[in-house]
Amino acid sequence: MVLSRGDGRRPSFPSDIGDRLECWGDKLDSPPLDAMIISDIHLGCENCQARRLCRLLEDMLEKISAGHPPTRRLIINGDVFDSIDFRRLKKTHWKVLSLLRHLSDKIEVVWTCGNHDGPAEIVSHLLGVQVLNEYILESGGRRMLVIHGHIFDDFIDHHPVLTWLGDQIYNVLQRVDRRHYVARLAKAKSKIFLHCLDKVQIRSLAYAAKLGCQAVICGHTHHAAAVAGPIAYFNSGCWTEVPSTYLEIGGGQVRICTAEDAEPVTADPARTARHEVLEEALSTCSSELHYAAVGDHV
Repeated sequence: MVLSRGDGRRPSFPSDIGDRLECWGDKLDSPPLDAMIISDIHLGCENCQARRLCRLLEDMLEKISAGHPPTRRLIINGDVFDSIDFRRLKKTHWKVLSLLRHLSDKIEVVWTCGNHDGPAEIVSHLLGVQVLNEYILESGGRRMLVIHGHIFDDFIDHHPVLTWLGDQIYNVLQRVDRRHYVARLAKAKSKIFLHCLDKVQIRSLAYAAKLGCQAVICGHTHHAAAVAGPIAYFNSGCWTEVPSTYLEIGGGQVRICTAEDAEPVTADPARTARHEVLEEALSTCSSELHYAAVGDHV
């Protein structure tokens, strides 16, 4: 699923993310990579896929201990936390923090701040790393701007109530359907969400151009993407959905990967039969939210 707006048309929005997305080449150079990028973990959120992330981080630590580090640096591109109410953190969420701290002792760990993370001076000590607003990664002679992306999305500032309502509906849909088909369908039907995707992409590309970068890498939208162009756009997706996604970068090449699912979710025929009904209801709900926000000129 490679999104392209070269023809000026809105891209199709499939409900499922493929196993791999690639740009700037078919294969990455041999390890270690220049960077691995994860974003939007949202520790404290009910839908946080902490166990999957733990498996990825543990695998990284094992390879480092064996003398084969998979990457020179790990970049956390915003929204490590869902909120700064640490009482919401579960055992597996604390384990994620512990693994990240262990990794920071062995490789470079960079953390760019997201809109959910809270003040950097409060949360940075939890990982023992400095929190930055943005970071420029050099790989294969290319300058890549890494930034969470929320500064390009003014909808969350102009419509906090609608943003909160949309988040609540989305979280409920994820809990109802463990495969997250319905939640992804809701995003695909949301004109507001699609407008926000456009905003983050267009504005981040313009900002990257000012900084003389050949690519920009965002999070925030929870939607993995790879868009070729004079300046390439990438998004690392999130760890609150199935499948969870992250980026591998080496030699100027970027690849979107999916985390392995140790416990595949089998299809529920009863839920599958209800998807058509839910699709119609979601379409109506999306239209109502869009009309409510019509004052926002996007």
